[in-house]
Amino acid sequence: MSLAMVFKGPEGIVLAADSRVTLNATAQINGKDYLFPSTYDNATKLLTPSLQTNQTHVGAVTYGAGAIGQAAPRTAHSFMPEFDAQLIKEAVGRLSVEDFSKRFSAFFMDQWNALMPAGSKPNPNENMIFLLGGFDEKSVYGRVFQVSIPSSPTPKELNAGDGNFGLVYGGQAEFSSRLLCGYDEQLVTIVKKTLSLSDDKEKELREALKAIATAIPFQFLPLQDCVNLSIFLIRTTITLQTWQVGIRGVGGYIDVATVTQTKGYLPVQQKKIKGEFID
Repeated sequence: MSLAMVFKGPEGIVLAADSRVTLNATAQINGKDYLFPSTYDNATKLLTPSLQTNQTHVGAVTYGAGAIGQAAPRTAHSFMPEFDAQLIKEAVGRLSVEDFSKRFSAFFMDQWNALMPAGSKPNPNENMIFLLGGFDEKSVYGRVFQVSIPSSPTPKELNAGDGNFGLVYGGQAEFSSRLLCGYDEQLVTIVKKTLSLSDDKEKELREALKAIATAIPFQFLPLQDCVNLSIFLIRTTITLQTWQVGIRGVGGYIDVATVTQTKGYLPVQQKKIKGEFID
C-alpha cells in the first residue's frame, strides 16, 4: 500500500513517504478462507544514492509492491548499496534527472528479472513504483519522473515544463485526492458505470470537476509550505485510517527530504535506528 509523493515547487523538490508495509496472509477457519493483513511501520521508502556516486541532486520514493523476489524477497532500500556500487564502478559524473532515472530503472529491472519467476506477468497492483525528483545541472526548476517495475520501466516525466508545479503521489491516495481535487478516482469510475458514459463524456466530467479542486497556488509556494503540505496529506491519511474499516496501509514515521539546485539532497526528517529508551 503506502502513500508516497513528490512535490515540484518553484524553490525545489520535496520527497515524502510513510513507513508502513502491509503483508496479507490467508488462513482457513472452519472451511472458510480469511485474509489477515499484518503491518510493519519501519520500512524505508525514501531513497537516495550515496555521496560517493556524485548523484547528490536527486532522490526517490517508492510505493506499490514492497519487495522483489519470492523465495527471498528484498525491499527497494536493501538494493541501494548495490546500485551505489554500480555507479561508483562506472565512475559516472553527475547525471541529469532523466539519465539517472533510466539507470535506476534498468538496475531494478535487472533485479526483477533475476529474482522473479521467468515469464511472470504481475497485475498493476504488483508493480514496484518509483517517483524520482531532482535537479539537472544549471537548471532553474526541478524535474520529476515515474517508473513502474516491471510493467513500465521507461521513465515518464510528470509535471513537465518550467512552469508546471504541483504534487504527484501514489499508493492509498484517495484521501489526498479528495482534499486536493474534491474527489478520488472511484467517483469517476462509479459515475461512468452508473450513467453509461462514453469516453468523451468521461473527459467532459473530469474537466467539469476541476471546479471543485482546492485552489492552491503551487507556483508561488515557498519550499517550507511544500514540505508542510506534503506532511499534512500523509499525516491526514494516517489519522483517518485509524478509524477506517479496511486495509490501513499508511502509517509509521513520515520521512521527508528536499532537493534544491544549490544544496542538493537534504533530509528534513528521517527515522533512525534506535534502541529501547531506559531511564
